[in-house]
Amino acid sequence: MSHQLERLVAGTQIPFAGNRVSVVSEELAARFRPGDHLLVEQRSGDLLLIPVADQQAAATAIDRAGAAFTAMAEVCDQAISHFFDLFAQRLETDACWSGIEAANTADLQRAKSRGRSTTRLLADQRMRRDMIAGLRAWRDAPASRGRVVDCIEHDGWKVEQVIAPLGIVGFVFEGRPNVFADAAGVLRTGNTAVLRIGSDALATAQAIVTHALNPALAEAGLPEGAVALVESIHHAAGWAMFADRRLSLAVARGSGHAVTQLGSIAQQAGTAVSLHGTGGAWLVADEGADAGRFAAVVRNSLDRKVCNTLNVCLIHRARAAELVPLFLDALAQAGAAQGQGSKLHIAQGDESWLPVQGRTARVQVYRADGYQDEAWAEPLPEDQLGREWEWEETPEVSLKIVDDLDSAIALFNRYSPQFTVSLISDDEQAQAHFYNAINAPFVGDGITRWVDGQYALNKPELGLSNWENGRLFARGAILSGDGVFTVRSRMTQTDLAVKR
Repeated sequence: MSHQLERLVAGTQIPFAGNRVSVVSEELAARFRPGDHLLVEQRSGDLLLIPVADQQAAATAIDRAGAAFTAMAEVCDQAISHFFDLFAQRLETDACWSGIEAANTADLQRAKSRGRSTTRLLADQRMRRDMIAGLRAWRDAPASRGRVVDCIEHDGWKVEQVIAPLGIVGFVFEGRPNVFADAAGVLRTGNTAVLRIGSDALATAQAIVTHALNPALAEAGLPEGAVALVESIHHAAGWAMFADRRLSLAVARGSGHAVTQLGSIAQQAGTAVSLHGTGGAWLVADEGADAGRFAAVVRNSLDRKVCNTLNVCLIHRARAAELVPLFLDALAQAGAAQGQGSKLHIAQGDESWLPVQGRTARVQVYRADGYQDEAWAEPLPEDQLGREWEWEETPEVSLKIVDDLDSAIALFNRYSPQFTVSLISDDEQAQAHFYNAINAPFVGDGITRWVDGQYALNKPELGLSNWENGRLFARGAILSGDGVFTVRSRMTQTDLAVKR
């Protein structure tokens, strides 16, 4: 027999993962109120308190998206295309954008006052153009809903495999106001979306909904709530959303721990997940590397900090004397382009490859809370190579010298988030061996910054997946709106004598 949880008692042991326990703290017990929910995250044992207000905020948005999903079955593909066009038109309108810009300015000021990172929060003209281009790409994308992808003919009957909408897609994004153009892509295949965005960007998100999204939905004849925003600034609302079994897919993008935690919550609820947490690209310069190509790739992979920015560089020992100076020069150029210096983390034991003056040099590093005086080069233990450097304006990377290509592959497969990697080598056999042995979904021979759905595939991405927790089953590592579907089977019988 089950009973509703009315209170928590400090010291109570809560079992998780089969044979482990977490203990209710005095602080958690004091915060709990009747009606609140308690989640036990099964990987870590974290006890997550969801206040009733956050539970209701998530449930309200999912209710709206659920009703909209039912209504979407009667919405024609032309109306969906019209919605994308209207959304883009509104973002192009200066009167509309000025309201979004004002909200974004306020978000930026609040974030800066709290010492928060603002590198991905700024809704500038570049972001505006990308959102408009993404929406128009969805407008022009062929409709796949109802398309027959296979047909098996039998005597007197046949079975067709038909693309169909998946359902309600839940998104959690941290501080990226452009996600509406990405997430709205799920409407292309008849799905609906629920979004929870980080508190830093909530006002900007609300302005986009008010000035552009909702008017475009209404004018195109799409149901209200087809893209619904969870009206809460608290992480608990995201936990409540991902714990709701009505979601058909849960997509999380943000920092590593938060994404892992959200993914675990969704998996506990039995919901499929697409997670993009820890990022940071790796670059390997092999013995057969072209020096000019290597320098250009380093420089052009450090233009700004996003998930596919160069984070770790491995250089073959036989080429280190030549390539390390080129690497350091390219790093310095990347910093100068930002009006900044640069920051290096050198693997312990490889310090001798740095110039003597660099080993004691200092640099002003721009952090979220302002400039900090730091050592230009700091030693890094090998087991920390997987750490992603979330720099603001001062490019920050790790460097290690390796004995051979296989050593580089082993380091990547062991320590990296198994996300994206490039090999600089003119040796075709080395490239083939590298591709077969490296455990990454995104592999190249040039800049790392190509890993992006809109840039690479001309489709706004919902998320990029890595292989940190195992390879994906039957899904590309770039998840896009037209990839969110299920397949239904439809039988047509022409001979009434058919029987088993």
